[in-house]
Parts: sequence; C-alpha cells; structure tokens
Amino acid sequence: MKKVILCPNLYKDKEFRVTREAKQLLEEAGFAVKISPEYMDEMPDALPADLPICELADVIDGASLVVSLGGDGTIMHTARRMIGHQIPILGINLGTVGFLAELEYADLDRMVSAAQGNYQLSPRMMLDVSLRRRGEIVYSNFALNDVAMHGVGQIIRMTACGDGRKILEYSGDGIVVASPTGSTAYSLSAGGPLVEPTAENIILTPICAHALIARSFVLAPDRVVTVKVSDLRSKAFISVDGGSFEVEDEDVLIVRKADHRTFIANVGTKAFYDIVFEKLGDAK
Repeated sequence: MKKVILCPNLYKDKEFRVTREAKQLLEEAGFAVKISPEYMDEMPDALPADLPICELADVIDGASLVVSLGGDGTIMHTARRMIGHQIPILGINLGTVGFLAELEYADLDRMVSAAQGNYQLSPRMMLDVSLRRRGEIVYSNFALNDVAMHGVGQIIRMTACGDGRKILEYSGDGIVVASPTGSTAYSLSAGGPLVEPTAENIILTPICAHALIARSFVLAPDRVVTVKVSDLRSKAFISVDGGSFEVEDEDVLIVRKADHRTFIANVGTKAFYDIVFEKLGDAK
C-alpha cells in the first residue's frame, strides 16, 4: 500500500476541513495516509483528537508523495522539512497567488491521480544560506525561493561579490538573492527577471538602490555569492523564505547552490509562461 503524507497549513485549514476531504479521497483510492501539519508547534491546541497526527521525520521514509495544503509559503516550509528526502511535493493552493502549488482546492480530486503516479517531476534548485560574523558562521538555512537582506527605517550599504569578485556596491533598502523558483517572488517585485523555475541560476536583485547602475544579475549556479553589510546605523535582517535573522555591521551573507533539490509534482498542462500571465495578469 503506497503512503501519502498530508502537510496542511494550520493557519489556512484551521478546522482540517480540506485535510479531511483529501484523506478520505486518498483512503478510498487505497492509499495509507499520514498527517503532519505545518506550524503545529505554534498552534498545538488546534490539533484534532480524531486525526492521526505525526512528526514528518517519523513517517517520511517510504512515502511516495507529500501533499502540501496551503500556499507557496507552506510548500517552502515543507521543502525545508524534507531536506535529504527526494520525495515529490504536490501543492494544493489554499492561499492567494500560488506559483508553486499545482492545484487549486476545486481540483482536489486530481490529487488522487497524482498519488497514482500521474505527474512529471519538476526539480527545483535550492540555495544554501549562511551568515558569517567575525569569522564564525552564526546562522545557516536552506531556501527554495530566496534570501533577502534589508534594513529597517534606513538604507544600508552592501557589497555583493561572486567568487570574491565585486559585482555590486551600493546603498539602498536591501538585496534579494533568489533561485529560479524565487524569480517570480520578491525579486520580481524589486525589478528582477523572470527565470524558468527548472533552470539553475543565482539571481541578484537590488531593492530600491540609490544608484542608477545597480541592476539585477543572473549568475551561473556554481558561483559563491557574498553580500557584506557595512556602516550599519539601524537594524537590518536577512529573511530566508520568510524566516528572519538579525544582521550586525560587517556581517557577510554567503549564498551558494545547495546540494539538495526540491521535487515538485507537476500535474498541470499549463506552461510556466501561461502561469505567469494568469497569476500576474495578462497585459493583452
């Protein structure tokens, strides 16, 4: 019996209504179903007594599919929990835009077909992120979308390098270092390019730069990107797929291609270009 894991976002499916529907559909089709909610440490009182709630690490071995119920942020959270496991993720969008989620709630029945193996694997490059402070690594994480360095209340000064060679030096609100999957997120809103999500590149995009020559760069995947912050006069943070960590003056952000990938189960018939125009608005 194949095993499918449901990972609902407790903030978007608070009463587990969609989770229960998905569980019933899968069990009727002969699948063993495990449930491992996202953010359950933040909402322990929301866990129902009648559903078998599991830690993902305890049930992920042997699973054939992980279904993320929420939005893009939920999928990114699930992807970080699955580091080291090459199991495809199928996203059911319960949020707003949802670039990563393959299906909407109205298409929930198509989840069963995906669980039966009717999908194409869409491998996604991830970013290995760390922060160096006075010669020591004080923070490390993985990102499916991006890492952003940004100031609070005042502009910050940054120097971005690729393999030790200077690419950009400017003052501004911050910088986004994105994967191709993240090119449709913060990087795009800051003026960055659209990159096909299955490509392998590292994208640097300045945020509100106080320099006309500060433009977005698309780099080769084997570059090691560093961003040093200097002359810091107020608080600044790095945000890794939404989670944040405070930065100090002279800290160095280090970003490289991760050894791990995320695999998205692609069940749709729409091309990336169609999804972009559908989600962002066709100009025609």
